[in-house]
This record gives sequence, C-alpha cells and structure tokens, in this order.
Amino acid sequence: MDLTRILQDLKNGELGPEAAEEQIRSMGFVSCSNIAKLDSHRKSRTGIIEAILADCKEPEDVVEIARVMVEQSKRALITRVSIPHLKALRAVFPEDKLEWNSRARTVVIHDGTPAPSTGGVVGVISAGTADIPAAEEARVIASEMGCETVAVYDVGVAGIHRLIPELQKLKLRNPGAIVVAAGREGTLPTIVSGLVDVPVIGLPVSTGYGAGGGGKAALLSMLQSCSVLAVVNIDAGFVAGAYAARIANMVAVAAGTRKITEPVEQDEEQGEK
Repeated sequence: MDLTRILQDLKNGELGPEAAEEQIRSMGFVSCSNIAKLDSHRKSRTGIIEAILADCKEPEDVVEIARVMVEQSKRALITRVSIPHLKALRAVFPEDKLEWNSRARTVVIHDGTPAPSTGGVVGVISAGTADIPAAEEARVIASEMGCETVAVYDVGVAGIHRLIPELQKLKLRNPGAIVVAAGREGTLPTIVSGLVDVPVIGLPVSTGYGAGGGGKAALLSMLQSCSVLAVVNIDAGFVAGAYAARIANMVAVAAGTRKITEPVEQDEEQGEK
C-alpha cells in the first residue's frame, strides 16, 4: 500500500490515525528472519528495486526473506544463488512462481503478478561468452525494473567485425542505456561508447588470468577510457543493470513513452480487485 492510499483512507475515515501511523511506519522496513531488515519502500524512494543477496546467507534465511518480500512487493529478486539456496527455494515456492536463470544465478519469485513495464529499453552486450553470466545478471535486474532488454553476446574485440552489424540492430531498438560486460583487457565498452549516442555502463568481469587477471586490467582499462563511460565494480552486474534501467526509465518518462509500472495497482484503481 502506498502513502497516497493510506492518507486517502485516513481522510475518508476508512482508517484510524493509529492504524495509519502503523502502516506508514511499516513502509520504511520490515524485519524478517532475525537477521534482515527488508527495505520495503526502496523502489518508491529511489526507483531502484530491493534485491536479496543470497551469498553468505543460510538457505532458510533466503527463503524467509523472499517470502516476506513477495508479501510486500508481489515479486522478489534474489542474486548470487547457489544450488543449496535454489533447492531450498524450490522446496517452498511453486515452480510456476519461481524463475531461475542459471547463467545469471538469479531467482525471481512472484505471486503471479507480472514484472512491471515502464517503456524503458536497456541494451546488454558481452565481449565474450565467459562474460555472459555478469551480463545476464545485469539484464535480469533491468528487466525486473520494468525495462525491455536487448542482448548482444560474444562480440569482443578479438573479432571486432562481429560487433558492427549487431550494434546496428541494437540501435534500432532505441535503448536508453547500454551495459557492456568485458573481462581480460576490457576494451569493448570504450569502443561501444565511441559509436553510440546513449550512456554506456562498463561492467568489468573477473575473467582473464595472470598479471591483471581477475578483472583488474578490465577495470583499469575502463577507468582510463578516452570515450565517455561510466564504470561499476568488477562483476557488479546488479549495479550495472540497475543504473542502466534507472537511466532508461528516466528517458522513457522524458519521451512520454513510460507505461503504467504496476499492473496490480492499475487494476485496483479501475475497481478490479
């Protein structure tokens, strides 16, 4: 329930002052599983969704946090999901309400409510096939934030002729932002940002080995880009996807193409319960 509706119910006498205060306070965060305080109002406050980082959490804690998030927000996004986490989630949530992406290691759980649609478009490019997991994490996050996503994979600089035709196809979709994931020497984001007229987010990936391995060379290369580029941390697919989606959603608003973002709330406004 959003703040406007609480205040309207209070004004109409459908809600008492104490109940209204309790609901407003609950919009800040919800404690769950004795270890987490779910930021239930983050999307409304910042435009960026709350996500559950499964890494370093016990499977039963991830299950409980996901349950509360679905109750609060209709959908729950879980990142860095291990096989034990996945097994625990599948034991509790119906298979048709659980979306597992093995490459991104993400799980989306929902109550049947579809993902929002904002009109924003995000392009996601990977240099090599080894960079796809990080790129897929970014793509899933952008999708959960309401964006249409367009993926172009395995177009790195070792065979740069692969990039140009795929980039032309991507540009026809009018993306508001593009995430480019690259490991090793991390050159591709610099090239892409010199060829397109939309913001590019460089996502360094921890592929590569030896001196400068583990994503370090890719990160430094992107930071030294001579074309304008925003750069996130190594393997930070969530941050890259969220940042790109935030830009794309703002572009959709400015262009007047933004759609209704919450299908459930739209139905309620039309009197369909």
